[in-house]
Amino acid sequence: MTGPNSPGLLRRIAAAVERVYRSDHGVVVFAREVLSSALVVAVVGLLLFGVSGLWPPLVAVESGSMQPHIQKGDLVFVTEEHRFSPDSAYGDTGVVTYRVGERADYRTFHEYGDVVVYERDGRSRTTPVIHRARFWVNDGENWYDEADARYVEGARNCSELTYCPAPHAGFITKGDHNGYYDQADGISSPVRPSWVRGTAELRLPWLGRIRLLFSGATLSASTPV
Repeated sequence: MTGPNSPGLLRRIAAAVERVYRSDHGVVVFAREVLSSALVVAVVGLLLFGVSGLWPPLVAVESGSMQPHIQKGDLVFVTEEHRFSPDSAYGDTGVVTYRVGERADYRTFHEYGDVVVYERDGRSRTTPVIHRARFWVNDGENWYDEADARYVEGARNCSELTYCPAPHAGFITKGDHNGYYDQADGISSPVRPSWVRGTAELRLPWLGRIRLLFSGATLSASTPV
């Protein structure tokens, strides 16, 4: 019997594969190592995607705004925000704020509430920000009275505070190391749930430096890997 599935053809293909596998020729060895490494990376990537629900599931942190809990150069594993959200998450957002975390004793990265990766003002082409969700504001809300006076950049009332009253509902966010809320510092308006890419779950110290080295990044908050 002849054809693409004939036993003789299959035996020849198997023999050819075995010769390549056992060859010690430099070019063949190099190609074999590259392919095996690529296969390992692909398998690990698929496993991470399966757990995370996001692609890419890793971001390299480019600034020190989350120190000391997340350092510049860390690699952070991010999951879809509803993936492991607790009952204390706000509404159906999948995100626990700092304020709610205090009451529920829910912590991530040594502080209350979730650390979120979000798009500034919903702009997908900008480098995402990785900061902590502090509290929720409703559309049109005067959130000055809810804010911690230390983080409003010297504003004495709502009219002196950026994005107050709130132009829309969303999260007020802040880097753990930053002196002001993102919304007081002009980084972003209140973060709509649709702008949230995911929540940070795990940091891998220093592994993001390789990504930053090749990208030349120095200022932004996080870079997908």
